[in-house]
Amino acid sequence: MAPKVLISDKLSDAAVQIFRDRGIDVDFQPDLGKDKEKLLEVIGQYDGLAIRSATKVTEKILAAADNLKVIGRAGIGVDNVDREAASKKGVIVMNTPFGNMITTAEHAISMMMAVARQIPEANASTHAGKWEKSRFMGVELTGKTLGVIGAGNIGGIVCDRAHGLKMKVMAYDPYLGQEKADKMGVQKVELDELLEKADFITLHVPLTDQTKNIISAKNIAKTKPGVRIINCARGGLVDEEALAQALKSGHVAGAAFDVFAVEPATESPLFNLPNVVVTPHLGAATTEAQENVALQVAEQMSDYLLTGAVTNALNMPSVTAEEAKIMGPWVKLAGHLGSFIGQMTDEPIKAINILYDGEVSGMNLEALNCAVVAGIMKKSNPDVNMVSAPVIAKERGIQISTTSQDQSGAFEGYIKVTVVTDKRERSIGGTVFSDGKPRFIQIKGINIDAEVGAHMLYTTNEDTPGIIGLLGQTLGENGVNIANFTLGRSAVGGEAIALLYVDEAVPQDVLDKLSATGKFRQVKPLQFEVN
Repeated sequence: MAPKVLISDKLSDAAVQIFRDRGIDVDFQPDLGKDKEKLLEVIGQYDGLAIRSATKVTEKILAAADNLKVIGRAGIGVDNVDREAASKKGVIVMNTPFGNMITTAEHAISMMMAVARQIPEANASTHAGKWEKSRFMGVELTGKTLGVIGAGNIGGIVCDRAHGLKMKVMAYDPYLGQEKADKMGVQKVELDELLEKADFITLHVPLTDQTKNIISAKNIAKTKPGVRIINCARGGLVDEEALAQALKSGHVAGAAFDVFAVEPATESPLFNLPNVVVTPHLGAATTEAQENVALQVAEQMSDYLLTGAVTNALNMPSVTAEEAKIMGPWVKLAGHLGSFIGQMTDEPIKAINILYDGEVSGMNLEALNCAVVAGIMKKSNPDVNMVSAPVIAKERGIQISTTSQDQSGAFEGYIKVTVVTDKRERSIGGTVFSDGKPRFIQIKGINIDAEVGAHMLYTTNEDTPGIIGLLGQTLGENGVNIANFTLGRSAVGGEAIALLYVDEAVPQDVLDKLSATGKFRQVKPLQFEVN
């Protein structure tokens, strides 16, 4: 059955056609997002939900979205999606951060020019029949210092455009390395230095706990007298009341805002102040940008629903279509390794340590980590997936660590997972053979070679003669057929293990008979999702 996607906001016809051309069953209802009750009623039918800003995807909506796998936001901001609830539900949240980069950067430059020359006020005055040349004295941009807070995708474009205007550019961004700063031709500085030296300050960071009110009253006091502040990123980055006071006092010469702490902004401390330019969140409002983000979200959602490729996800590592093809067997293996340990572990887990060796160490380890953790968590929560598992692990205080290393043994690559509890450590290793099939190759440090089956039986015992015969005889007498049989031992007379691939689940009474022999330390049935 083809995946089914609901488009609940206005998207271009070309975007709708992309879904159809890719074989997606698409339901285009561009006004449905405004009707919360109707959306709640129908959301359970869909595998995907494509939105803009009008649709509010709340915890209540997500609770009813039993089949939903992905939400695609045509644009950057996902303030209208409860990401935490989506993650717990196992729903991927995607956006399209690159479709409107140029448009937003251009808007910031336009706003900077407008506030430098007081263009909106001069325009209104002239339309009113006045001729106030002496009133609107502006400043040049050439030679001025532009302070860019956030030098990522959009901030980087702003830096590039500012160079064309012959401005000096400095940037504050904790994630900006010196090599990248040199390549961009910007001076990498700390926030205080930027505040002290910039003639214009423009913000291009997301709204987080760390960036909320980054331009606070305290930081405004550190700025150069006569500074002009531009915000086309997110409302809440600037303390609007503090900025209004600084504008009234003359310390700040002007401001240009496209975004506000509360939107729609029908009132603000910045409204009706001299030399304050305001627009109604128009950063991405160009024909080109709106078309680009609509097409991108349709492609991204189709890729995920059809191939498993994850692009621009906000709550899961991205996996390209090429990676998905190569990593597919390794993702399955990672899930099986996690599932094995999850089914074997009854105590609360304190830590999960994952080792990647050889060729697999160069793959997308974040995605593989998610698969391991999801496999472990499935025992206690069957509905968990690669999106929700890391969230659940974090809530439980489980520490996850990753180690990667060059090939160290006979296998071109392998994964080893170790789980730590208060009582013990338990580990299992696996690899992918050339046929693309996952294999278990080590349990508790004992080497084995076991194919993964839907139903398996794991036993441990002291290495003594007759155990294999007893195991096979007991299963055979009770109608349990063995498809594959793998043995291993730590040393002669030491601990021995058996891992059996059986045709169907071993009945409880047969498990009880094996335990009753007194020959087995552990008898554990296992199940795996194989296809």
